[in-house]
Amino acid sequence: MSGGEVAGILVAVFWAILVSFIALVLVRLAQTLKAATKLVADVTEQAVPLLADASATVRSAHTQLARVDSIAADVQEVTANASALSSTVSSAFGGPLVKVAAFGYGVRRAMGRKAAPEPKGSVFVGKATGSPLPSARAGRRRTRGKG
Repeated sequence: MSGGEVAGILVAVFWAILVSFIALVLVRLAQTLKAATKLVADVTEQAVPLLADASATVRSAHTQLARVDSIAADVQEVTANASALSSTVSSAFGGPLVKVAAFGYGVRRAMGRKAAPEPKGSVFVGKATGSPLPSARAGRRRTRGKG
């Protein structure tokens, strides 16, 4: 055997190994492609019903949102009516009630001053003259204190 023949045999063995390796890779690639094709088919079969369910859910949510929108509009109208009613009641009864309360306070003050007579000749009664100032509670008895 000459060197050329040995080199030819080595090249032939190398090519046989290379072709076997490529054939094995192609067989595995074919199996992978078959599995991918089956997976895509299964996903397609399951995705169509899921999309139909999702579409029905979105339609139902849209209907519920329309109902909530109408309820919110009604609540807004009721709030506006309650605010208008509150301002009407406040303007109708607020002023007169304040006037009645002020009148009642004035009457109580006047009645309290009539019950405790002021000393003559002095406008201000206090520490300078030694007598106490009249108060609105002059008619009440003390429950606490010395005694």
